[in-house]
Amino acid sequence: MAHGVNANLARRWVLDAERRGGDALANAAGGAVAIAFVPVQLPPADAAPIDIRIELRRGPIAISVSWPCTAASQCGAWMRELLR
Repeated sequence: MAHGVNANLARRWVLDAERRGGDALANAAGGAVAIAFVPVQLPPADAAPIDIRIELRRGPIAISVSWPCTAASQCGAWMRELLR
């Protein structure tokens, strides 16, 4: 099934609903009850960090750099040059 629901389980749900009187609702509406799955949009579990943060310490000197993630390759090139 398109939404990953087991067909046997879906059939069992339909039979359980009919036994509980779900067919009475369909009959009252003239049989025009539309049943559909509603997709749910969930936010990402972990939002990606906005910046790359680097702290460098060498003796009494401390440098803190914040670099945008969209320019990660440029940050890498900068770090390679810095560490030469």
